[in-house]
Amino acid sequence: MPKKLTEILQIKYPIIQAPMFLVSNTEMVIAAMNEGIAGCIPALNYRTLEELKQAIMELKSAKPKGGSFGFNLIVNKSNIKYKNQLDILCKEGCDFIITSLGSPEETIRRAHEVGIKVFCDVVDLKYAKKVEALGADALIAVNNEAGGHRGELSPKELITELVTNCKIAVISAGGVSSKADVDRMLSYGAAGVSVGSPFIASEEAGVTDEYKQACVDYGAEDIVVTERISGTPCTVINTPYVQKVGTRSTWIERVLNKNKILKKWIKMLRFSIGMAATKKAATEVTYKTVWVAGPSIKNTNAILPVKEIIKKLIS
Repeated sequence: MPKKLTEILQIKYPIIQAPMFLVSNTEMVIAAMNEGIAGCIPALNYRTLEELKQAIMELKSAKPKGGSFGFNLIVNKSNIKYKNQLDILCKEGCDFIITSLGSPEETIRRAHEVGIKVFCDVVDLKYAKKVEALGADALIAVNNEAGGHRGELSPKELITELVTNCKIAVISAGGVSSKADVDRMLSYGAAGVSVGSPFIASEEAGVTDEYKQACVDYGAEDIVVTERISGTPCTVINTPYVQKVGTRSTWIERVLNKNKILKKWIKMLRFSIGMAATKKAATEVTYKTVWVAGPSIKNTNAILPVKEIIKKLIS
C-alpha cells in the first residue's frame, strides 16, 4: 500500500498548503508548518534566483520539528528560469518539489540525487502512469474542482482511477474547504489533500485586500473558466471586468494555435501577457480584476490568519 502523506512528509495532518502564483509566500508556509501541515510556494513567485535562495534559507531556519516545505516548478519551455531554479532547489535543499505543465524527468532524477521528493501534477491516468514510471514519489490529482489550471474529472472519478491503477500515493487537489471535504477525499483513497483557494483570504497572503475580500464576497457559483491567462483553461472569479473581456482566446490566437510552428510561441506570448495582468490585479488596486480562485472559496466567510483556516480543515 502507498504511504499516507503524513508518513511521506513526516507531518501531523495529511494536508499541503498548495502553491499559488503570487499568493504563496514564506510567512504563509511558516504558519502552515507550525500548525502541522506542509506548505509550498511557486518558484516563479521570486523574480530572481537570489530571492528564491533567501526564501529557502528563511524556511529552513524557521522550520519546526515535523515541519515540511516545498516549491512548485513549471517544467516546460514557457518557464525560461526552470533550469536555474532547479539548480537552486537541489543545492540549497527543500523537502519536496511539485512539478507542473511538462515532463518531470530531469527534476525527478536530480531531486532524488539530493534526497528531495517529487510530486507531479496529473489530470488523467495516462500522464499519471508516465510520471510513476519516471520515479515520482506521489501524484497530485488535479480534479475539476481545483483553482487555476484544473482537470476534467471529478474528485471521486480521478482519485478512484489513480488509486486503482497506480502504486504510488495520490494527493487530491481541488474542492477542499472544510474537514468534511478532507475526509471525503481520504474516503476515496487519497493519501492526502492539497488546498489552495481558501488560503487566498489569509492575513499572511501576499495579495491586495481587494483580492482577499473578493474570495469572501464571491462563491463557488461565481467561478468561471478562462483561456485568457495562460492559453490553457484556468479558473477565475467572474468579476465585471472578466465578463467584459470574455473568457475565450481571441480569434487570431485560435487560428495561430492550429499552426504547429507558431503554436508554441503564441502560447508563450499569451502566458506572458496573462501573467502580467494577473500580477497587476493581485498586487495593485485596478479595475482590471483578473483574480484566480477555485470553487473551494465557498466556505470563505472572512479574512483570517492561516492558523484559523487550518482549524477549519482539521477540526
